[in-house]
Amino acid sequence: MFGLGIIGLAIYAFTIYDVITSDFANQNDKLIWIIIVVLVPLVGAVLWFLVGRGKRI
Repeated sequence: MFGLGIIGLAIYAFTIYDVITSDFANQNDKLIWIIIVVLVPLVGAVLWFLVGRGKRI
């Protein structure tokens, strides 16, 4: 069980890093994605990889 927690934490950290380092046309989009990922970690990470990464420049 401890290994799954480490994997989940690594995915969460990578998602936050990926959102912060991504280029967006509008800085408000970046702020919204950061808020989504931080407040709703599991759903936010899944949404980022399914929807958000395609919206980058």
